[in-house]
This record gives sequence, structure tokens and C-alpha cells, in this order.
Amino acid sequence: MSDSGATGHAATARELLALVGGEHNVTSVTNCISRLRIGVADRARVREQDIRDHPKVLGVVDDETFQIVLGPAAVSKVAEEFARLVDFERVGAGGGSGADSAAAEGAASGAGSDADALAAKGQAIRAENKRRNATPFKLFLRSIANIFVPLIPALIACGILAGVTGVFTNLGWLTPVLPALDAIAKGFMSLIMVFVGVNTAKEFGGTPILGGAVAAIIPFAGVADIQAFGAELAPGQGGVLGALGAAALCAYVERWTRRWVPGTLDILITPTVAVLVSGLVTVYGLMFVAGEVSAAIGVAADWLLGQAGALAGLILGGLFLPLVMLGLHQALIPIHTTLIGVDGYTVLLPVLAMAGAGQVGAAAALYVRLKHNEGIRSTIRSALPAGLLGVGEPLIYGVTLPLGRPFLTACAGGAAGGSFLGLANQLGVSAGSTAIGPSGLALFPLLQGSRGIGAAVLVYGLGLVVGYIAGFVLTYFFGLSRQAAAELNAAERIAPDSSPADAPTAQAQPDGDGSRRADAPAASGS
Repeated sequence: MSDSGATGHAATARELLALVGGEHNVTSVTNCISRLRIGVADRARVREQDIRDHPKVLGVVDDETFQIVLGPAAVSKVAEEFARLVDFERVGAGGGSGADSAAAEGAASGAGSDADALAAKGQAIRAENKRRNATPFKLFLRSIANIFVPLIPALIACGILAGVTGVFTNLGWLTPVLPALDAIAKGFMSLIMVFVGVNTAKEFGGTPILGGAVAAIIPFAGVADIQAFGAELAPGQGGVLGALGAAALCAYVERWTRRWVPGTLDILITPTVAVLVSGLVTVYGLMFVAGEVSAAIGVAADWLLGQAGALAGLILGGLFLPLVMLGLHQALIPIHTTLIGVDGYTVLLPVLAMAGAGQVGAAAALYVRLKHNEGIRSTIRSALPAGLLGVGEPLIYGVTLPLGRPFLTACAGGAAGGSFLGLANQLGVSAGSTAIGPSGLALFPLLQGSRGIGAAVLVYGLGLVVGYIAGFVLTYFFGLSRQAAAELNAAERIAPDSSPADAPTAQAQPDGDGSRRADAPAASGS
């Protein structure tokens, strides 16, 4: 990475830290494939609109953590700098955090503090969804996501290497190093249960290493000598579901034991009891039960797409954007991981990725139809590259969802693409992903299927094209009423000699249902 790139990421982190209320307002810092996830102590101190207006920010998601969408290329680097700044400022080594914050706030204030009614409407929808989502079931789903999201970088890396190794094997290239590549690609997956156990124990209030210890029983070769339910166990039986259950049980037993064990004996008795009890339950129960559940998930997925592929793809592709909006897509993470463990790839992820294709098509149609609305067109220009790579939040919350009907036509476009992939699977040509995380164009390096990589790439690529076209056509003709299109197109153009900073703030316009919205300059940058 160049010095200028490093400086740019550090500057972005410094400015964002000031806008979330400074280091003392930050309780945690993590990141996933595209989002910087920040725990904040006081939500009122977060200047969300200024963050949204930041040129490096693609979007904002206000959930259990405050999530800033930066894109796959920048998020890990900004997160590293952000965490370093938080630690640095807290110990007082910098001595100038207040000045930095003031400077960053001054710079950010010029980015445009006028509320964009379109973004505000999306923010209101997110806030309402967050309130509705605070149920025990959905909080449990968030815990499941917290277990698996940290594993995604390794899943992606090993998935890509597995695909590359498969290509080289088929072509007969680099034969001497293929065993090494195969070991690198499969090593993590052979021990993924241990990592799931560590994260599960941490999430459920136990000691992480104890969760990893009990989960390590599952891939241990010695379990082949054990009989449970009248049959010998197989190493790896139960997979990630078994590891999740084992580590959660271990955390519960650990907490329960610690209540009555004297403090002087805690270090000896508590971990021993926790590992012993949860280990016995894992060997003589969880491995068998979780193995049956994992096999059933694989059979059900194969049957669903093999027998009713077109209809199943239609439903899955059409409903995935609402699932993302409600946070329910997190329930699919263990299913994807289980399918990867059973079949080597998940056939569900490419089908669900068609939802993003429908939204890209919808955004392109709005860009064409609203040729006089520079505010929305600028937002689309900023968010579309991320959408093509599978980062859909900027388009969801910045464009299609606040406008209403385009969100529905985007879902319909995703349904068309999903139906195509489902039909291909029904005809015996499946497209699956060897890892979870990416979608859109970023999914191509991870593709695998029943007919090999080439067929999977062809089917998935055609599915994207179907999703793009369907989303575009449906949105172009049905996404906006004639009145709404005319009113949105009536917005003033930005004067040709105006710089972005001098561009006039567009006035609120009534949309098709009579509500008010504003056509302001883009709220995010690519």
C-alpha cells in the first residue's frame, strides 16, 4: 500500500472518529467484509448525517452497532486505523484529540449539513425496523451473525484458493505444488468447528478457549472409536452446528459452575467441569443429532432446488432484500456454512445474490428515467459500483427503499434472476459458492457447481444478466408513476459552473404518494 493510501485511510478514520463522538464514545470496533461496526455509548453524540455525507462513506446502517459502509477495499484498513486511534487517544499519548476532532468536524461540516429528505426517509425506515427487530429471536440471530461474521475473511481466502486449486488440477498446471495449495485451502475448513466454538463461547458469556476446546472434539480423529446411538461416530460429524451447540452448552455449564465453586478452586474446577460435561454431551448426543440435522439441510436444499428450482429461486431471490432489511438473513449463515461443509459449496448463496442484481438494474433504470434529477443520479453514481460488487445498503437505503415502488421492482428483478438459477439447478447445472460473504461480481472467484467451475460461472453470469435486465425493465416501466416521474424530473439541474460544494440544495418535491422528499446532492461517495 502506498504512503498516500495509508495517509488517506488514517485521515478517514480520524474524521469518522470525531463524527461518532470521539474515542470516549466508542465501546467497540470491529469490521466485516464491507462495514465498520462501532459500538457507541451515547447515540445522540453521533453525527449521522455528516457521516453519511463523508466522501468515503457508502452508507450507514444503525443497528445494534453503528455500521458505516466503506466497501471491501477500504474497510479493513480504516478499521485498523480507527482502532489504533481509539487506543492512542484513550491513553493520552496524542494530546491533541480535541484539536483533531475540531478540525475533522470543521472539515466535515462543509460536506453539506442540509438534510436530504430521501436519506431521512430511509433513516426513518431503518429506525423503525430497528425498534421492531429488538425481539429475543432477532437478537439471537444477531448473536449467530456475531459468531460467523469474523470467520468470513478466512472462508473467502480458502474458498478462492480451493477454486484456483481446482482449476489448476483440471488443467494439469503446477502439479508439484498442488498438494500444498490443497492443504492451505482445506486446512481452515477442517478445523472451522474450533473457531466456531471459540466465537460461540465468547458470544454466550463463556471463556472462548473452553468453547474451542470442547468444539475440537468434533474433528478429532479419535471419535471414530466411539459408538453413539448404535453407530460409530465419524470425525467432523455434526460440523459447525454441533460445534455451536457444544460451545454454547460449555458456556452455560461454566457460568453455572462458577456460581457455587469457591474462588480459590475456580481455576481448577470450573473449566474441568465445563469441558467434561459439555464434552460428554457432545460425544454422546450433539454430534449425532447435529450430524443428522446437517445431512437433512443438505438433502432439503438439494431437493428444493432440484425439484422446484424455478419456484424456489423465484421466492428466495424475491424475498432476500426484505430479509436483509429486517436482519433475518443472519439465520442463513449457519445453513450456508453447513452446506459448504457437506457439499463443498452452498447453492443458496448465488440464488440470494440475484436480489442485488435486481437492485442494480432498478438503480440503472432510475438513473435513465430521472435524467433531470441530479441529486438522485449523483447518489446512484456513487452507490452503483458498490452495488455491482454486492454491497447493497447504499442503494437500498439511499435510493430504492425511500422511493417505495422501485424497491418492489428491484425485488421482482431479483426474483427473476433467482428463478433462472433455480431452473438451471433443476436441470442439473448448479452454481454454488465455496465461501460466504461476497455477492454480485465479487462472487465469481468463489463459484463451483455440479458440472464444474466453467458451468457454474456461465450459469451465475447469465443469472446476473437476467436480474439486471429484469430489474431495469420492471423499474423503468412500473417503478415510478407518471406523476412521480414528472415531479422528480422537475428538480433544478446543478449549474454547470458550480463546484460540488457550491451546488444548490434541491427543494423538496412531492413523490407519487403525496409525501415530501428532497433531491439533494449525493450523500455518499464511491
